Amino acid sequence: MENQYLTNYLKAHLRECQLKQVAILETIDAICKKHNIQYWIDSGTLLGAVRHGGFIPWDDDIDICMMKADYDRFIEVAQGELPDNMFLQTRQTDPEFRSSVAKIRDMNSLYIEDCDDFSANYQKGLYVDIFPMIDYPDVPLSFVKRYAAGISKCYDILHKAHHYSLRSFAEFFWFGMKYGIYKCIWGAAKLLKPKSPYFSYILINNGYGIRHRHDSTFPLSTIEFEGKTFPAPADTDAYLTDLYKNYMEIPPEDKRHIHAIYVHPDLG
Repeated sequence: MENQYLTNYLKAHLRECQLKQVAILETIDAICKKHNIQYWIDSGTLLGAVRHGGFIPWDDDIDICMMKADYDRFIEVAQGELPDNMFLQTRQTDPEFRSSVAKIRDMNSLYIEDCDDFSANYQKGLYVDIFPMIDYPDVPLSFVKRYAAGISKCYDILHKAHHYSLRSFAEFFWFGMKYGIYKCIWGAAKLLKPKSPYFSYILINNGYGIRHRHDSTFPLSTIEFEGKTFPAPADTDAYLTDLYKNYMEIPPEDKRHIHAIYVHPDLG
């Protein structure tokens, strides 16, 4: 049952959260400009910029992307460039953090989602997600949806918390075997069809089998988001159509969800 008090609390603090996330994005932008690192706003952030000129009104996160080489360079330099109140969160900088996506966290806040694990000691402040992107082989979209999505699903199952039982052992074996087979087939496709106009998220992050064309993304353009200018794909219509199909359609009210289940924007 919905807790109306908590729902009202989240709505009342949503704008404060959004503005803190914009501040994180501005810090990332400054670091990327200083070190000549390319990135662009992605997913719901890009959709919000196109459809609303800023955040989707009920959204409470920011997503950006970098090609893998730029992502690796950003990870190398970011921690030394961030202000004291921000933290680069990866599996290496925060060992109990399990996600494959890097985050820049605001340390003076608390942001809790359904997926958060309170038995693990990792930072849980407001954040911006940074997704690494890689080139894909020149294969049909149906192949991408089967194998990239299959790899992502198997990875998620293999890396979730397991309880010791015969079922969990069988599940681990079955999905481990599938994961290995999918990876081998994908590797063969990359060897046989290496030159491709396509790229997308690293495989373990591509559960929906999404892909984009290089020539609809690069060279990057710019777009206004919350009154500021940030990098964006060259053809935002093509990019958002790849992600959402009819992206200008506003979802019904019962589908407009804030991601957080609890947030404290300023710990003071």
